[in-house]
Amino acid sequence: MTVAEDWPVVADDAPSPFRQRLLDGLAASIGERGYRETTVADIVRHARTSKRTFYSQYSSKEECFIELLAHGNREMIARILEAVEPEADWQVQIRQAVDAWVAHIEGRPAITLSWIRELPALGHDVRTLQRHGMMAIVDMFVDISRNPGFRRAHIAPIAPQMAVVLFGGLRELSALTVEDGADVRDIVATAVAASIAVLGAGRAD
Repeated sequence: MTVAEDWPVVADDAPSPFRQRLLDGLAASIGERGYRETTVADIVRHARTSKRTFYSQYSSKEECFIELLAHGNREMIARILEAVEPEADWQVQIRQAVDAWVAHIEGRPAITLSWIRELPALGHDVRTLQRHGMMAIVDMFVDISRNPGFRRAHIAPIAPQMAVVLFGGLRELSALTVEDGADVRDIVATAVAASIAVLGAGRAD
């Protein structure tokens, strides 16, 4: 099975209320048992529906997982962009973005860890979707760095390649923190400092 041939492209709009119930059921089971141990029976138990109705919407647990992560990724990006004030000082914008990002992780630590650790394990079939999600976040970094607050400080927009480096570091930091069972708020200061260092490197004297 391949994504291109057998898995539908995840729509940009919100899932239907019924599909949302199934996505919430999967999210609840991941929080309870982890993705690998979750079964379709667990999903429908949390969603209070049947396997028959599940398979009328999704061909597999993996397809439901892909949609859950895709919508979650878009929700995270929307949450960050809503939190950032484009006219604010550039360092304030970075803090706003990091606070929103950490708040998103706080609300779904198990799903965040599954996105980072378990999605790649699904193999080559999800590589296109994984890359699409990563590049959406990279594009967000670039867009934020073009805001007026950055321009006033004479900071050039971050290069996409550098944004990939920043994203990779922040992603791994969050994964390690969740795996260790630590308070994800503990990474805020480090994430802000790293982001300021990377983005501030483009400052013209």
